[in-house]
Amino acid sequence: MTSTADVHPVVDPPRPPRGRSATWAALRPLVVRLHFYAGILIAPFLLVAAATGLLYAASFQIENVVYRHELTAPVSQVTVPLSEQVAAARRALPEGKVAAVRPAAEPGLTTRVLFDVPGLPESTRMAVFVDPGTGQVRGALESYGGSGALPVRAWISDLHRRLHLGEPGRIYSELAASWLWVVALGGLALWLTRRRRDGRRLRGLFTPDRAATGSRRTLSWHGSVGLWALLGLLFLSVTGLTWSKYAGDNIAGLRTAFGWETPTIDTDLGAHAGHSGHAGHAASGGRAGDTPEVGIDQITRAAASWRLSGPLEVVLPGEPGDAYVVKEIRKTVPTRLDQLAFDPATGRFVGELRFADYPLAAKLTEWGIDAHMGLLFGLANQIVLAMIAAGLITLIVLGYRMWWRRRPTRGFGRPHPRGGVRGLHWGLLAPLALLTAVVGYYLPLMGISLAVFLVIDVLLGLRARKAG
Repeated sequence: MTSTADVHPVVDPPRPPRGRSATWAALRPLVVRLHFYAGILIAPFLLVAAATGLLYAASFQIENVVYRHELTAPVSQVTVPLSEQVAAARRALPEGKVAAVRPAAEPGLTTRVLFDVPGLPESTRMAVFVDPGTGQVRGALESYGGSGALPVRAWISDLHRRLHLGEPGRIYSELAASWLWVVALGGLALWLTRRRRDGRRLRGLFTPDRAATGSRRTLSWHGSVGLWALLGLLFLSVTGLTWSKYAGDNIAGLRTAFGWETPTIDTDLGAHAGHSGHAGHAASGGRAGDTPEVGIDQITRAAASWRLSGPLEVVLPGEPGDAYVVKEIRKTVPTRLDQLAFDPATGRFVGELRFADYPLAAKLTEWGIDAHMGLLFGLANQIVLAMIAAGLITLIVLGYRMWWRRRPTRGFGRPHPRGGVRGLHWGLLAPLALLTAVVGYYLPLMGISLAVFLVIDVLLGLRARKAG
């Protein structure tokens, strides 16, 4: 007699995943749905940030072409004293007060004299460009920020940061930076776990599957491009948040609490206050009342004796009792940002601030922001930024293409299945909720938008339940 086991062999049921596999199996539906919502709803902000960032990467070359006359001068065998160059600039802009001077860093470039002028926007000065060989003024332009961005680059920068909408416009860029790292890391997790399921080797993750067709081919390109761009996307997200409005304030608070702030040089002469004079007279080597000053020429010579090298910026005393400050402003590698202070009455060295003495966090912040702006590695930096921006645009286009192809017959693509949160064990859900609350506190725009996502998801679920 034949037993039932002979006809239908007993097959052991598949064992549920354990350890990290079980954790990921529980988290994956939530990650997929979060990646879906963030990709659909945040992608427009990311697309604008990527497109304007791509334009900004080229803004340095655009600036050099547009303002070639102001930025360059014929190479000359003689150099007019810096004090005479400043005097020429003051005659061209008598309504301004000289704030700083950037001597020509190399032959063929002009000296930039920076003026504080009433009515200019915040962090903006008027720059007068002087031919160091003849002392003739070659033009005047507004100069923005520490990088000295001229109008065309400043316009592109403001487009990237605020869309020319003022402070409200910063919300768009902060929202994009807040979500970029989440979308990037979520995509990485989904792409790496797909390797195990599809049996692809690690090497195969970096190249698209050319044998695939349809949606699988699009996904293959999406995953491979995302993997190549991952580190750049994470870097742009972190550095972009450092100077954002709300998250930036929270990050600044943390830096203050841990003593990671960027130090500043002390310009108060204290006992030497009686020797300081008016900045305008100091620049031309003149006198302020009865107090003689050594002048900007002797100050720059003193800085050179202390092995301070160009490009330099000489900051003039703003008030009686302030010192001259001579700063290195080389933001490319190797970074040179040392600062020295000098008594304007005697030219005597009175203080210093060396970049080597910055806290590590301050150095990393400086390097990160400079790299984000395309300054740290010069042209190579700008090319890499352009490639990252182009990669992000490609990822967004491919992501929308996949979403569109998932539609059944017409209309928009359907979302991924709901219920990811309900499938989580409380031991995993509790720390995840705590982490979300902490991140939402320090990145408030992300927390608010996440709450909006949850509301939309709940409403869609109620609508689907009612329709069913």
